[in-house]
Amino acid sequence: MSRTAELYRMVMPDHICPYGLKARHLLKAEGFTVHDHWLRTRAETDAFKAEHGVKTTPQTFIDGQRIGGYDDLRRHFGRPVAEPGQTSYTPVIALFAMTALMALAVSAATMGTPFTVMAVEWFISFSMCVLALLKLQDIERFSTMFLNYDLLARRWVPYGYVYPFAEGLAGILMTAHALNWISVPLAAFIGTVGAVSVFKAVYIDRRELKCACVGGNSNVPLGFVSLTENVMMVAMAIWMAAT
Repeated sequence: MSRTAELYRMVMPDHICPYGLKARHLLKAEGFTVHDHWLRTRAETDAFKAEHGVKTTPQTFIDGQRIGGYDDLRRHFGRPVAEPGQTSYTPVIALFAMTALMALAVSAATMGTPFTVMAVEWFISFSMCVLALLKLQDIERFSTMFLNYDLLARRWVPYGYVYPFAEGLAGILMTAHALNWISVPLAAFIGTVGAVSVFKAVYIDRRELKCACVGGNSNVPLGFVSLTENVMMVAMAIWMAAT
């Protein structure tokens, strides 16, 4: 027997609700026949919300029962929903996975095989560059979050603004194997200060903080991944100084 659902969503000349499209797709993926009701004007939308006592659209009804908006619909089907403020390692995993693949691709293109020592070096330097880019998207928010735990930034506030540029410069120079006399001490310095700061905040002070490593808008928890980022920079600096 075919299951049916009633979906009410905003479809206007200047706005098509993206969550309405997601809700329709999810219902179809769950095997429902969707009766798709368009709310074509603001007045029509406001009247619908007032009638059903809801604050947002889309709204889904199944068997005469109101399920709610898109997130409510996901919960109804047992699918995960990110709660406000919930921490996640997903941004860091995605970043490192992409930079690792980039490094393997460049190694394959330039050396004929993806599995080289240079691929490891590029993975670290590419990661530094991308991490710097994410911080620079909103340097004000990054520097504010950074002040929660970085020991040097707490003593000298401008360091929170300098850090992304220093990380990006070190990453670019290390990628090119150029001016090691700048990149090596720079990476060693910021990596060491960062590692000590994270270790103190997380493992000594036992504070639960969000990491600024992927920018000021992230919900990545401060901890092992943040410490690893800094250790990688120090290890890269030591390796390049020794070779």
